[in-house]
Amino acid sequence: MRLRQISLVASVFGGALLQAGLPGASAHAQSAALSGQVTSSDEGPMEGVLVSARRDGSSITTTVVSDDKGRYAFPAARMEPGRYTIAIRAVGYKLDGPKSVDLQAGATADLQLSKAKNLAAQLSNGEWLASLPGADKQKAFLTQCVGCHTLQRVVSSTHDAAEFEQLFPRMARYSPGSTPQHPQPLLPGPRGERPAVTGAAAKAAAEFLAGVNMSNAETWEFPLKTLPRPRGRSTKVIVTEYDLPRKDAQPHDVVVAPDGQVWYSDFGSQFVGELDPKSGKVTDYPIPLLKAEQPRGSLDLEFDPDGNLWVAMMYQAGITRFDRKTKTAQGFAFPKEWQSASTQASMVSPSHMNVDGKVWTNNQEDHSHYRLEVATGRWENMGEAKDRACKQISAYGMPTDQQNNVYLLEFGGTSIGQRNARTNEVAIWPTPIAGSRPRRGRIDEQNRLWFAEYGGNGIAMFDPATQKIREWQLPTAWSAPYDVAPARNGEVWTASMMNDQVARLDPRTDQIVEYLLPRPTNVRRVFVDSSADRPVLWIGSNHGASIVKVEPLD
Repeated sequence: MRLRQISLVASVFGGALLQAGLPGASAHAQSAALSGQVTSSDEGPMEGVLVSARRDGSSITTTVVSDDKGRYAFPAARMEPGRYTIAIRAVGYKLDGPKSVDLQAGATADLQLSKAKNLAAQLSNGEWLASLPGADKQKAFLTQCVGCHTLQRVVSSTHDAAEFEQLFPRMARYSPGSTPQHPQPLLPGPRGERPAVTGAAAKAAAEFLAGVNMSNAETWEFPLKTLPRPRGRSTKVIVTEYDLPRKDAQPHDVVVAPDGQVWYSDFGSQFVGELDPKSGKVTDYPIPLLKAEQPRGSLDLEFDPDGNLWVAMMYQAGITRFDRKTKTAQGFAFPKEWQSASTQASMVSPSHMNVDGKVWTNNQEDHSHYRLEVATGRWENMGEAKDRACKQISAYGMPTDQQNNVYLLEFGGTSIGQRNARTNEVAIWPTPIAGSRPRRGRIDEQNRLWFAEYGGNGIAMFDPATQKIREWQLPTAWSAPYDVAPARNGEVWTASMMNDQVARLDPRTDQIVEYLLPRPTNVRRVFVDSSADRPVLWIGSNHGASIVKVEPLD
C-alpha cells in the first residue's frame, strides 16, 4: 500500500486511462485526479472492483471500476481538490486501506483488500434468492417482499412458521410506499386485506421460510452464492450517485428535462423533487394532498409534449400536473363516485396527449382505465379491457404510442394489450415466455413497444407492424427487470430490483452488458438521456434516498 502526491499521473497511467475509455481520452497523455491499483493477497491484481470516492461535505459520490490489470482511474474533470473518503464494492472482500486521500493536483492510492468475515451482509437480494435452497417456483413469492425491505431482513429473522403465517396478512396492510423506517398502513378495504400468499400457499411459504431463517439455527445451513465481479465491458463505466437531503425520500421515477435538470417522484411523500446535477442541489416542491387519511406518495412520473410533469398519486386517487416554469402543481382527483378506500392511481400517460388533448391513467384497485380531457377537466371511465373474444387483460404499465393508443402490460399475467383511443377496442397478445409478467415499458421512435418481463427475467419488444413479440433474457438469474427504456442509438436499458445491476442491450447483436452499482439499489423506473452522443442512464435508489447516473465509456 502506498499513497503519494504527484503532478501528472497520466505519465504513469495514461495507458490505463486510454484502455478504460475515459471521456476525452486520446493518444495524448490525459491527467487523472486519482488512480492506482487494487490488489489482495488472495488474488493479486483484482478486476471488477468498484472504487468510490466522496469529497468531505459533498452529497456526490463518484465510482469507477478496476480493469483487468487491477487499475482504476478517476478522470480529473470529476474530482475537485479536497479530502476524499474511499470505499469499495467487491463481494467477499473489504477495504483495508487507504480509506481516505487528500487530493490536490493528482494522487495515486494503491488499495489493499482482504477477505470479509461477514459475507452475508454483502449479498444482494438476487444472491439471497440464488443461495436459498429449493426450486425457483418455490422461492418466487419472495420477489414481492423487496418492494419494502431486503431479503436479508427475512433470512435473518427468528420467526417460526406460525409467526410467518400471521406476518403475511400484516405485511399486506401496508402501502407499497412503505419502508421499515416509514410504514404507511392502508385503510381497511380490498387492497389492505389481500396478502401476497394465502391458504395452502401461505402455509407452505411459512414453513419454507422457517426452514431457512435463524429460527432453529445460529447460522445458515446452505452455502451463500455470490455473483461474479464485473469483467470486460462491464468495467468500462462511471457511476455518479447524488444523495437526497431527505433521508426518507423514495425516488421511484427519475426523469431528465431538456435543460439537464433531473426530476423525481417520491413513493412515500407528497413531493416532486428537482436535482441540479452540476451542484448537487435538490429542491422539493409539494404536490396536492387530495385525501389526508390515505398513504402519501406518487409513482409514475412523465413529461407531456409541452414539458410539464405529470405524476400518478397512488392512494390519493388522482393525478397531478406540475408546471416546471412556474413550479406550481394542479391536482385532478378522480370523481368521488368512482372512489373507495382502495382506489389507487399508479400510472399516468400524457406523452402523446397532443393528439387528442387527453391523458390516460388507471385505478389499480380494479384495473379500470380512465381518461382526462385536460382542457375541460372531464373524466371518462373506459370500462373493462376486453377483446372481441371477451378475454380480459388487467394492466399495470400503460405506455401510449404515437397515436395516443394505450398499451396494457399485464403484470399479473403473461400478455400485453392495446386499447384504441378512437374506438375503445382492445387487442391482446400473449408473450412467448410463460410466466413473463410484463411490468412497465416505453415506445421508441419507430412506434414499437419495449417492455420489461419481470417474471420472465427478460426484455421484450412488440412490433405493431408485424404484431410479433421478440424477447431477450438477461444473463443473470433473478434480475426481475421493472422497466425498459430505448435509447436513440438503438440500444435498450433496464435495471433490477433484486441484484443491484443495470443492463444494456444491443438488439442488433443481441449482446447484453450488465453493470454493478456501488451500493444496494432498489431500482424501479429507468430513464435514458439521449441528448449527447453516448446515452446516459438515470435511475432512483428507491430505498437509498439517492439518484444515480450510469455512464458507459464505450
